Amino acid sequence: MPTEPTGPTRQALPPSRPRGFSRRALPGAAGAGLLAGPLLSACGSARAPGSLQVSFQEWGGGEATARFLDSAAAEFMAARPGTSVEVIPLVAPENDYFTKNELMMASARTTPDIVYEDTFILRADIAAGYLRPLDDYIADWPLWDAYVDVAQDAVRDEDGRVYAIPGPTDTRAIWYHRRVLERAGIELPWNPRTWDDVLDTARAIRDRVPDVVPALFYSGKAQGEKASMQGLQMLFNGTGSVLYDEDTRRWTTGAAGMRSSLRFLHTLYGEGLGPPLEAALDPNLTETVYTSWMPEGTVGMVVDGNWIAQHWDDWPEWDSELGLARMPTQHGQGRGFVTLSGGMAWSLPALAPDPDLTWQLLSTMMSTANATSWTVGDNKLANRSDVAAAPGYAGYSPVTGFFTDLVPHADYRPALAPYPQISSAIQAATEAVMTGAASPEAAADGYDAALVDIVGIEATTPEVAT
Repeated sequence: MPTEPTGPTRQALPPSRPRGFSRRALPGAAGAGLLAGPLLSACGSARAPGSLQVSFQEWGGGEATARFLDSAAAEFMAARPGTSVEVIPLVAPENDYFTKNELMMASARTTPDIVYEDTFILRADIAAGYLRPLDDYIADWPLWDAYVDVAQDAVRDEDGRVYAIPGPTDTRAIWYHRRVLERAGIELPWNPRTWDDVLDTARAIRDRVPDVVPALFYSGKAQGEKASMQGLQMLFNGTGSVLYDEDTRRWTTGAAGMRSSLRFLHTLYGEGLGPPLEAALDPNLTETVYTSWMPEGTVGMVVDGNWIAQHWDDWPEWDSELGLARMPTQHGQGRGFVTLSGGMAWSLPALAPDPDLTWQLLSTMMSTANATSWTVGDNKLANRSDVAAAPGYAGYSPVTGFFTDLVPHADYRPALAPYPQISSAIQAATEAVMTGAASPEAAADGYDAALVDIVGIEATTPEVAT
């Protein structure tokens, strides 16, 4: 007779080693070959019935997610005697985590029952055949309708089916140092309306406040996805161009917005308005920014997300010393501002043996109480109406209201299988202009060429001038 577990099991796996293949090749021929073996030979999990596993990324601060999972797993097991839940933290940086996650899902013997998916690579794993659609489950789950539309869209495949349940989210804006802007003669509160307003403020800081980095837009390959998301796409999405056209289902070449965005970065670095190159290309730049530049007032403005306040436990004055402004569109057109959301989501691997029981665990994890506790504990934002209205959410951080108000207006990155490679091409283009290795026009042409190489000419379309 099974005994009732007293708490979830925690199994820590070692950091990933470099693999001999790229995860970005999985949806193609190589990916099909990799997946074919496990699919054809899947002979079931060796785990006992009622034994479930949940994996997640634990890297650079996954403590809040670990606490959330342990608590939800204990709640689930207490309500279902005889079940067990093993929480598996995958200790790996981003790209290694994606690879480790996919290798585990590729076999019925190793797959967890619930996995932690980044929404921007979700469709890559769908295309590889790793994930199970959840439409039959969410049809009877009342909390699905509590999600804002953009969160629901972020976990759908192109065929409209849902493959994940979103976790809490984030948004991005311009953090600025009030004291630095005041010394530069900028009136507060600062609310830039155009890109020129941002550049003019950066020039004022450069000219009037010595020994301060005027502005930081993450750029270059060393900054990884931050260079794509917090850097170029916070500009690009305010131009009227699109990376991917949802109507034609084609990637855009010759985008005027790409050239405009790269010109902005070229100006920023060419005029000494950004950080020195040795700092900008340092893979540890974010740690320097959060723990040194911002608390010490040696940077004027930083385009970044709501979550960064979690780094300032030893800086209680941060709320009075920092201000927030929406990132303006290029000319103030449209709604006048841009923000991007990201976030992780929970998926059910296709080869996991007991999806019905697993769904009961997932719905326990994402109950209103558990989702609220996780959101607050991890300095994230609500993308569900029930969490946003829950006691303790609205006031958990001084900036919660500002960033939560941006959630319904957020853009998401194209959640398509080729996006990780395309993001790398974006990072390379930003590095080319910031270092002066290429003009904005040449860097944009290089991006177009890389895009065609990644997706094929038939999956692209030139932007039509308007």
